Amino acid sequence: MLMLVILSIIFYVLGFYKHAFAYAGFLLQAVYISQRGLQLDRLPLVGPHDTLFFMSASIMLFAIPMAWQMKDKQRFMNSIFGLVIFFVLISMLYTPHNKPLPPVLTTFWFETHVAFSFFSYALFGIAAVLGILYFFRNGEAFEVFQYKAILVGYCLFSAAMIFGGIWAFLAWGTYWLWTPKELWTTILWLFYSLYLHARLRKQWAGKPSVVLGIIGFLIVMFTYLGVSLLMKSSHTF
Repeated sequence: MLMLVILSIIFYVLGFYKHAFAYAGFLLQAVYISQRGLQLDRLPLVGPHDTLFFMSASIMLFAIPMAWQMKDKQRFMNSIFGLVIFFVLISMLYTPHNKPLPPVLTTFWFETHVAFSFFSYALFGIAAVLGILYFFRNGEAFEVFQYKAILVGYCLFSAAMIFGGIWAFLAWGTYWLWTPKELWTTILWLFYSLYLHARLRKQWAGKPSVVLGIIGFLIVMFTYLGVSLLMKSSHTF
């Protein structure tokens, strides 16, 4: 199965020259995730290896239909390929989690909570890419697409928080435990709430809101990797 990961990276690199190769790389990622799921008899969404790989595939999943609506498709997709390759390479630094899950994780609510979380992270990552392209290309279209990506990501993230609360109640008998992950997840949700409200104000439209969209992804990465690696939490398994 490692060969599928390596081949997907190779195809993404070739995608800089012809996008069809990158689409093949995405299909290989889908095959890898499917094979992992069948092997484990669950969604492969536990541990840095699987979640980073899942997020990289999710970035492509959302970027492809978004690119169809863009005039500057080439520049956008090349930037996306770089982001996807980056996360796939990081995922290879971690050992896949192949052990049986504790009972607290064997629930529909956990899987939907994690899947929706990483779908939203992928959209926030795409939004950051669009924000960077906005400054390089000075294109208002990138800012509009950034807003759309964040709006959809925000809705998915809100749903993930609801599913997470239900999972917590079933697992521990409470919707809230005051863990570092939960606190930073709330900070992240409030930050993107701020972005969505600020963008409606004339003085925050354009560059200021684009900057917020880029900063938001830095908070995403700290919430995801920083908190998990540096702080103990009920989200560490």
